[in-house]
Amino acid sequence: MTIKVAVVGATGRMGKLALDLIDASQHTTLHAALDSKSELSQVLGADVVFDVTKFEVSQRVVEFAIENDLRIVVGTSGWSAQQLDALKPKLDAHPKAAVVVIPNFSIGSMLASSFAAQAAKFFDSIEIVEAHHAGKIDSPSGTAVRTAEMIAAAREGLTQPIIPGVGQEARGQVVAGVPVHSLRLSGVSAKQDIYFGGNSEVLTVSHSVDSINAYTHGIMLTLRVAAESTGLLVGLQSVVDASVTKA
Repeated sequence: MTIKVAVVGATGRMGKLALDLIDASQHTTLHAALDSKSELSQVLGADVVFDVTKFEVSQRVVEFAIENDLRIVVGTSGWSAQQLDALKPKLDAHPKAAVVVIPNFSIGSMLASSFAAQAAKFFDSIEIVEAHHAGKIDSPSGTAVRTAEMIAAAREGLTQPIIPGVGQEARGQVVAGVPVHSLRLSGVSAKQDIYFGGNSEVLTVSHSVDSINAYTHGIMLTLRVAAESTGLLVGLQSVVDASVTKA
């Protein structure tokens, strides 16, 4: 089966990578490449829509995809757990549609977030520092938001720590109870460090990528899984699990 993919945000870093990957694979073909001037109707007929835009644009793209019973992969930052929950009744009304939200297509990042969620059960002092290239316009990153939400879920039922310095801007944005500090620097592609403070010890879970090529395997795997999915999937781990189930 050849998967017809429509790329929304085709002129950006991730969009260009997706175009290259789609062109190079024997399992995918380009259905349409959309930029900011394109009509969304161009995605109609695609097996999978690949969205890497801005959050305010992504919301419209996702709504359009659901309303037209399409399957969409969302690589755009900004989607919180609460916003994703709001999509569930819409997907229930369109059972053929699928929304697959991937904050980070890197396998290493997926594992780092999973390790952090495991460690969170044993430490009360937790902070995230994430760094991305200077051109990234949003902060905190979608990866950091997802990691914080996974940490909060892992700590459900545990006493939540008191975060020192709440209300002080330099302490970072608190996401799901976890302070997140964002850096935007030239010379950086993507890096995230999760710090766990304990009694006379500090554990750091660190992950970095040198280029967007680190996302190659995750993107292609997600496109294949999305083409056969319905409903809502969140995170690369859910895609990996689905691929194993379908194998």
